[in-house]
Amino acid sequence: MATLTQAPPPVAPPVPEKRPPRRRGRWTPYLLLLPGLLWLFVFFALPVIYQASTSVQTGSLEEGYKVTWHFATYWDALSDYWPQFVRSVLYAASATVLCLLLGYPLAYLIAFRAGRWRNLIMILVIAPFFTSFLIRTLAWKTILADGGPVVDVLNTLHVLDVTAWLGWTAGDRVLATPLAVVCGLTYNFLPFMILPLYTSLERIDPRLHEAANDLYARPSTTFRRVTFPLSMPGVVSGTLLTFIPASGDYINSDLLGSTDTRMVGNVIQSQFLRILDYPTAAALSFILMAAILFIVTLYIRKSGTEDLV
Repeated sequence: MATLTQAPPPVAPPVPEKRPPRRRGRWTPYLLLLPGLLWLFVFFALPVIYQASTSVQTGSLEEGYKVTWHFATYWDALSDYWPQFVRSVLYAASATVLCLLLGYPLAYLIAFRAGRWRNLIMILVIAPFFTSFLIRTLAWKTILADGGPVVDVLNTLHVLDVTAWLGWTAGDRVLATPLAVVCGLTYNFLPFMILPLYTSLERIDPRLHEAANDLYARPSTTFRRVTFPLSMPGVVSGTLLTFIPASGDYINSDLLGSTDTRMVGNVIQSQFLRILDYPTAAALSFILMAAILFIVTLYIRKSGTEDLV
């Protein structure tokens, strides 16, 4: 009797050994960052290093300046020009608050109520950027001129009497007063407040407002509990974009103010270009930078938006 034998199982073909994938393009992100890093190094890092060395130099323009690590320049600059520092922070903070009070309703209108007029209003907000900063400030010199319609209206309403009591105007004029400088700062930096606020408000889901209405929340409650908290990133960004350049500005104080309204930017410009005291000017620049950095860091931490740092 023949026996049946089972055929041997088929032999599986050998599986080719998998090679680890080649890490292609691992240097691509760094190469893409290289132009920006070079730009920052040449136009930011090197000037900062140069100014840092200038701030600790001693000498004169005729004899030349040498690095002697004279850190007393910082104390001398701060003790001589601390009123300008305080004035700069006060003016910049006032302009920032005014920009927020004026810009938030407009940004809210553009985001939720503008409809088909949204693009037109956005163009009107951005339009001032097409004109020189200097020309816009000179225009305010004409608007606030003595005997002009603005001053006449303010005198009729006795607004200047109140502002004179507060020390912001001269009683019968606006030019060459703190009010004129703050008005110029507010106007020139208002778009920097409106644009971040609009971007933040536009991202809010309208269904959240509908849910608040379904829960019988009043409009004021909806704004306080829903809209404003969700727009805080825009508020923080707008205030920083307004306060930081406004605190170092010198054009508005130079054209709309007087010697009693000089800001620290005017002092730095004068030290660099007129008095030619480069160490003091560099020290003032670093003190201003450190003060702004401290104020901004404290503000961001208090506002609860540390992720923006």
